[in-house]
Amino acid sequence: MIKVVFFARVREQLGEDELAVNAEYADVNALRKHLAGRDDNWARVLADNSLLVAVNHEVATSATELKDGDEVAFFPPVTGG
Repeated sequence: MIKVVFFARVREQLGEDELAVNAEYADVNALRKHLAGRDDNWARVLADNSLLVAVNHEVATSATELKDGDEVAFFPPVTGG
């Protein structure tokens, strides 16, 4: 299984804190496409090019490979003041 977590406005927009999916996705891009297929809202939120992704607490790219037991986090860019 892959644990998928959502933070900040992404969590609010999707109405989900986290979910588990089968470990059948080769990379972040494949997982993102799968999640975007849930409905139009998911597709819209996950299509945001500014959305950041981390795999196992390290910043990742769409090409980052996934394996069973990974944690994937989607979150908006963070700004400070």
